[in-house]
Formats: sequence, C-alpha cells, structure tokens
Amino acid sequence: MISPVSLGALLAAASLVDASFDRNIAYRSPSRRHPSLAVPLSHVAKRQSGHVYSPDEVNFTHGVASGDPYADSVILWTRLAPTEDSVASDLVPDGVVPIYDDPEGAQPSTKSACVQFKIATDPELTNVVDQGQAYTSSDVDYTVKFEAGNLQPFTTYYYQFNVCGSDKKSPLGRTKTIPAETQTVDRKVNFAVYSCSNYPEGYFNAYGNVARKDSVDYVLHLGDYIYEYKGDSSLRNPKPDRETYSLYDYRARMGSYRTDPDLLMSHANFAWIPVWDDHEVADNAYKNGTGNSSGDVFRKRKQAAVRAYFEWMPIRQVDMDDSLRIWRSFSFGTLLDLMMLDTRQYDRDLTVLGGFAGIGGNSKEVEKLVDHQNRTLMGFKQEAWFYDELTRSSQRGARWRVVGNQVIFSRMALGILGDRPYNRDQWDGYIANRNRVFQHLADGNINNTVFLSGDSHAAWVSDLAWLGTRDYDPATGEGAFGVELAGSAVSSETPVGSWMPNLITKALSAWLVNDNPELQWQDLYYRGYFEMSVGYEEVVARFYGIPKPKVRSSEEIKIAEFLVLSGENRLARNPTVGGGKAKAGALKNGKVE
Repeated sequence: MISPVSLGALLAAASLVDASFDRNIAYRSPSRRHPSLAVPLSHVAKRQSGHVYSPDEVNFTHGVASGDPYADSVILWTRLAPTEDSVASDLVPDGVVPIYDDPEGAQPSTKSACVQFKIATDPELTNVVDQGQAYTSSDVDYTVKFEAGNLQPFTTYYYQFNVCGSDKKSPLGRTKTIPAETQTVDRKVNFAVYSCSNYPEGYFNAYGNVARKDSVDYVLHLGDYIYEYKGDSSLRNPKPDRETYSLYDYRARMGSYRTDPDLLMSHANFAWIPVWDDHEVADNAYKNGTGNSSGDVFRKRKQAAVRAYFEWMPIRQVDMDDSLRIWRSFSFGTLLDLMMLDTRQYDRDLTVLGGFAGIGGNSKEVEKLVDHQNRTLMGFKQEAWFYDELTRSSQRGARWRVVGNQVIFSRMALGILGDRPYNRDQWDGYIANRNRVFQHLADGNINNTVFLSGDSHAAWVSDLAWLGTRDYDPATGEGAFGVELAGSAVSSETPVGSWMPNLITKALSAWLVNDNPELQWQDLYYRGYFEMSVGYEEVVARFYGIPKPKVRSSEEIKIAEFLVLSGENRLARNPTVGGGKAKAGALKNGKVE
C-alpha cells in the first residue's frame, strides 16, 4: 500500500511532469522575439534543470489579478515566489552573464516554482471551465500569467491558483469576459476609470471604493500606475529608496504598490484594461529621453521599465514583433469599441522637459515646434492604426467609440496667455496630430466618440470642439465632434497642491471654464475617479471625489454627473450641462452647491 505521504509526493511529481514554462506567458512579455526584453525558454529550462521549490518554500506574495478580457478568454496573474522582494538581476540568454548587478533584492535562482490555476463559473470552483499549470522562475520575477480560455461572452468567472500538487492556494479572484463582437448587449456596461496613483502621496481609497460598492464591470487605467520618484513622505514610501532606473528598481516599485490593500482588492475583483503614461518610465518621457536621462541610460531604463510592467500587469502582448506596442482595442458587442492609446512612450516627439506655460526648461524650443505638420504624439504607425480602428468601428455599426488616452485632448488656454495653451505636454503641444484626428472624424462622419483622459491630477469635462476650424456653440454644444471625460488622480497631488483651500481652487476652476469655450466643468480640488455607464441610448459619467486621500477611508462624494445622448456628439444640456449643478469646481451655465 502506498502511504498518504508517498501518494502526495507522486501526485506532485505528476503535476510537474505536465507543467511547462511555455504556458506562463510572462516569458513572452513584452516580446519573446527580442532577447533583451524576454528570456528564451530553452535557456530557462536548461538552467532550471528540474529543481523545483517545495510548497513550503514559496508563497503567493502579491494577490491575484486579471485583465485584457476577450469574449472567450482573459489573462490571469499572480506571483509565486520564495520572497516578497523582487529579483535583483536579470540574465542574458546564455544564462550566465548578469545584465544588472544590484546588491539589493533577491538573487537569481536555478530553482523554479510550479503553479496551477482553475477558472469556474462559481466561487466554489466546482464548475471548472479551464485549468492548467506552468513554471515560473526568477527570470520573470516569479510572476505568472495564464490565458484562461474556453469562456463564454459577458460572463462572470472565479479563479484561483495553487502550488502544484498541494493545497497551498492564492486568494480567490473574480473576473468577467466582454460581450462577443456581434452580440447585442442587454444592459449598460459599467467602467471605473482611473489614473495617477502615487504611493507616497496618499492611500488608494479610490480603488477600494469601487470594489466595496461592486458598481462596475471593468476597470480602465489610463496610466501613471506607479511613479519613479524616490519616496519622501511621512505617510509611506515605496521600495527601492531611490529613483527607479534598473530592472530591479521597477520590479520592486511595482511590488510595493501591490501591497496597498485597496489596489489588491480592485485587482482581485475586476478585469483591468490598463495602459501606461510617463511615470511608468519617468516624468515627461518621450521617444528619446526624459528630463534626467537620455542616450544609452534612457534606452536601458525604458527597457527595464517596459519589461517589469509586462511582468507585473495582467495584459497581453499584442504584437510579438513590436516590443513597445501597448495600444490595442476591445469590442464590447455592438455597443462600443474601446481603443487604448499610447500617447507617451511609443513614438512621441520632443515634449516639454521642465518649465510651465512657455517659461523655463526647454519650453522655448518646444514652442517653435508645436505647429509643425509632421509632429506626432503617437507615432505615425499608431496614428494609422487609430484612424483605421475609428473607421472600422463606425462601419461595423458599433454605437460608441471610447478612446482611452493619457493626456488632455481639448485645447486648454489661460487668459493671461491669450489663446495660447499653457501645457504643451498635452495634445496642445501636438496640434497637427490633433487636427488629423478631427479631420478623420469629420471625413468619415464618425459619431459618438468619447475621449477618456488622465495625467493632469484634475477633472475636466469638455465638448470635443475643433476651435478655429469648425463653428462651435458653447451654450448648445452644436458643432462638437464628441466629448472628453478627464478624471482626477487616485492619490497624486493636484496641480495647485493639497494645501490650496477649496475656495481658491473654485476660483481658479471658474477662470479656466471662462477662458475655454469647450470646457464645461473643471475641478482642481479633489482626488478621485469616475464611473462611466454605457448604453445604446446614452453614456452617463459620475465623478467622485476623495475628501481625505491621506487617511484610509471609504468616504467619497459624488461631485458631478454628466449625460451624453447617442447621436448628439456633445454633452447633454438638461437644461444645461450636468443638470446645471455640481458639488465641486466650476460649471459653465450652472452652479456649484
């Protein structure tokens, strides 16, 4: 008779036989075809030589997550590691030469960890629809990414990981597929939209509030998921204790953020569709550098940041021959097409590095370039894809086109500067690119376009108006091409600082609303997020403010709500924008209570 201990060992051994490195798609991230960005599996397998951590030696250190849902599959993520710390160095394909030699962090190991997953229609995981197993190793910071398949459209699923052949389990996760492309969606689809979560500057209450309310189907994150700065806060500070440059730095920074309980709760409860902004690499990054890094230093820094992002985020690699591509699209039945853009890292021309409102830094140099016709925020390859996606979406009859974008699209001027925009780091610094977007919408008679924006740490709601080219009436919205909904930060300081009293920020918001005809509502005071409900006849956006981001709390205030009716291409006037009332900032033709 085989003893229970021997039987357990045999079952574990059988699990290891079936496991492989190949099903862990973290090894493809961001591109297996580019050795500097991913590790060839033949070298990984050879180096591990069958040495596997026992269940007692490893733990699920950073919860679970899911993302990039399709109608029939979704990406599932966890981390099974012998330590909470990230791996200090990476290995080139021959498996012996260190690329990074960092004295901090866990050292690379010749042992691997074996992970199994199950996904089911019920939280007890009895009706299993897919399962599998794979190895992970120090090469990918012990992260694990499975593509769970055999799923039904617009359906809720539950998933869990365990150490192969054992009952050591991860927390339970919940996720949801999206409707099939030709499917008529029988109810509104609800999104939470976030950006700019700075760990030292506040707690991530905004993430947790949506999970506590259970009020959405999916989470969209428009970038600045992490910040690269050295922490200098009395509240809390992330690892490492310096600005991030190396692969270890970015891995450790991602791991620090994933200790926030509200962020963990959001990842465990919703499928995320994220994209990066600048701080996932460094402040005001563009294709050739940042304010404090350029040349080979920037190239290696960006390479490290991109690799860590793909290891730690539950996303797909869209194009294995384009190692920087994160721009991608999702079709939610016949209701909407979501296009997630990269207006920062992919191929952005020179941006403002320091300075403000045309003063300081390289502002004068950028000011000479803003009207150049060949200037691009996205890179021409991404531009062509974006215009094709807009056309495809319109021609297939999707009701809405929702564009996830990082920086403010609409023109934003300050009266003291005349009509000159004050922030050339936004679309205002890439005027020809913005004109090409408007021209494509006009030429294709493309309706029902909703731009989503982040980055600014403030809230802005505008009609999409092509000022100076097409007539636009701010009172009625006539002449607009769509709307822009731009949310505040999860925790990052507002543009005027957290010390600024609400009375003053209201006056500044009123100044901005008065100086910009298309800007209908603006708030500089609250950190927060917005929820967006999309139906065939209307889109409703509800903006929430977090009163005390430096205190862990579920407290929030609904500060404004806006309606967009199908076919109108503007914010609804009921009787004026936002129903004529808001609880923060300044509202054109309305009052703030």
